[in-house]
Amino acid sequence: MAAQNDFNVPIPENKSTNEGFDYSQRGQWLRAAVLGASDGLVSVASLMMGIGAVKHEVKAMVLTGFAGLVAGACSMAIGEFVSVSSQLDVEVSQMKRNGTSDEDSENEQLPNPMQAAAASAVAFIFGAMVPLLAASFIVNHKMRLIVVVGAVSIALVVFGWVGAFLGRTPKVKSCFRILVGGWMAMAITFGLTKLIGSTRL
Repeated sequence: MAAQNDFNVPIPENKSTNEGFDYSQRGQWLRAAVLGASDGLVSVASLMMGIGAVKHEVKAMVLTGFAGLVAGACSMAIGEFVSVSSQLDVEVSQMKRNGTSDEDSENEQLPNPMQAAAASAVAFIFGAMVPLLAASFIVNHKMRLIVVVGAVSIALVVFGWVGAFLGRTPKVKSCFRILVGGWMAMAITFGLTKLIGSTRL
């Protein structure tokens, strides 16, 4: 009987490309982008709803929204840059105290202030354009308000779903949370502005 040579050939397991991926590495730019987009949607839409409570002209709502877009994008970029720069300084100081070499420092996932600032500003502008475009071409005042709320609601759900998908978090919970928050902000701004606008100051 001929001798048999048994070879145990290791067969690599078919691991998913997502296995072992550190989704926390996405946290920096993802947090800045989602926060910027949702903030642009909610803050600019709330401003436009507030002015729409006392002014019926399209121009008044659009100018208010545009001013909110510019101011908000600048504020988000500056705030994110300062915040992430402070975080970077703390991490670099900690690495120096631990005696980490320059080569090890390059391999570390250090925060990038410019990346975070740019992501926040661009995302804010992108989000703020939704209510601006929704209101720009509708003459009827009541219909304009309804369209703005509808467009912002759809965009909030989309941004919530995208953020949950990229971060591998529950999608329904994320969409519901951001949607209810947006509705509350628009309703409160509209109601208080309407109340103050109806009084004699």
